[in-house]
Amino acid sequence: MAKDIAGGAKERYEKLKESVQYYRRQYHVYDQEEISPEALDSLKEELVQIEKAHPEWVTKDSPSQRIA
Repeated sequence: MAKDIAGGAKERYEKLKESVQYYRRQYHVYDQEEISPEALDSLKEELVQIEKAHPEWVTKDSPSQRIA
């Protein structure tokens, strides 16, 4: 059971990384704001909280490791 919970958290973490990277690219490269800044902040905060709970998952390409 605990493995299933961790597996679900890992899946959520990977999805959050993809989503934050996507929305940042849309905003900064294509000048398109698909979600509100508050919604993006919420996604980033959730990502950071998961990384705090599972620091072994943090990679160099994580949006939390970027400035801005």
